[in-house]
Amino acid sequence: MQRFGQKLHLIKREPEPDGRPYAVESLSEQVMIEGCKRGDRSAQKKLFDLLAPKMFALCIRYMGERSAAEDVLQEGFVTLFSKLASFSGDGSFEGWARKIFVNTALMALRKTDTLKMSEELESAGHVSSEEASAVQRIGYKELIRMISSLPDGYRTVFNMSVIEGYSHKEIAKELGISEATSRSQLQRARAMLQDMIKRM
Repeated sequence: MQRFGQKLHLIKREPEPDGRPYAVESLSEQVMIEGCKRGDRSAQKKLFDLLAPKMFALCIRYMGERSAAEDVLQEGFVTLFSKLASFSGDGSFEGWARKIFVNTALMALRKTDTLKMSEELESAGHVSSEEASAVQRIGYKELIRMISSLPDGYRTVFNMSVIEGYSHKEIAKELGISEATSRSQLQRARAMLQDMIKRM
């Protein structure tokens, strides 16, 4: 994350119309975002500090390990700042930002071919609602650790479906797989998580 600070100087700063420094300490999120659009470094740092913890947790969930997650976090913020002018102000800014980090993580996974799932896993077992509820009974940190340990394909589909709320149709389109494969990957991910919980 230290590398992020080194890249901030690449974002051109435009002076305020009246020449005054841009204060962000007590301003709203929207004004902070406008400061970032102007290239104000203090606004950029504030936005980074605001989003980094949540986005890093997202990156770890997708990438499975810290080093790769840090790379995705770095790349995600570079993309976010480069696309900030396209944020219209409508809807949730955090939701808009999450999509950028999810897409950045998916691109990183595609580069290493970890999402190639050629087998249609029609044989995945049925997961009962009673078994599925076991996932909801454990702590957040422990669940994140378990999700991170899933195989790449299972972890990616689980994150997209359960955490981000993508439909199987959307997942299939994003990952280049069939909807049946997406459903099967999700079932198997849930089954693996349930096995982990039972062994606790």
